[in-house]
Amino acid sequence: MENHPPACKGRPREFCTDQALAAALRVFWSKGYEGASMADLTEAMGITKPSLYAAFGNKEALFHKALDLYEAEKLAYIREALHQPTARGVVEHLLRGALDAQTHKGEPQGCLGVIHSVACGEEAESIKAAVIERRASSQAALLARFQRAKDEGELRDDVEPEGLAQYLYALFQGMAVQAGSGATREELERLVETGLALWPSR
Repeated sequence: MENHPPACKGRPREFCTDQALAAALRVFWSKGYEGASMADLTEAMGITKPSLYAAFGNKEALFHKALDLYEAEKLAYIREALHQPTARGVVEHLLRGALDAQTHKGEPQGCLGVIHSVACGEEAESIKAAVIERRASSQAALLARFQRAKDEGELRDDVEPEGLAQYLYALFQGMAVQAGSGATREELERLVETGLALWPSR
């Protein structure tokens, strides 16, 4: 009897859902939610439209599953960064992780979350709201880490953790937009080094 990988258990399918979801992620990442047509998705995933609906639900449900995969595979550096011993170490790990993720060869450039957090159009409104909601949880964790750094005397007295977190996310977004517009890794590295040079240590 033929064995199937875990993702393909249950009713036999002609495709593996893990591989199909990875293909859908690349389409959403490179074209955006509104720009990704069902034809684009089914062609990249190697499945028919009925198979897509049966396995993943509608386009919006497929995007949410693709975003889960993106966060698990591409944004692991964010979780790792929060365990660094100093706030500056947290920021350096975040910025260098973002640099690697946004300029990785063979992958679409930029950040999937930033692409969809600035998406416009009626179709993308629910997607934009979902992405912003997800980002809020990581922002809250970062803010808590900066508040701890302030309480422990790592930051100058005139530095507010909220403003520092907002500044860092603005830098992330700027890097993602520039990466998506064709900026080189060397150009983005200069942004990282400048951001670290401006870190408000005592």
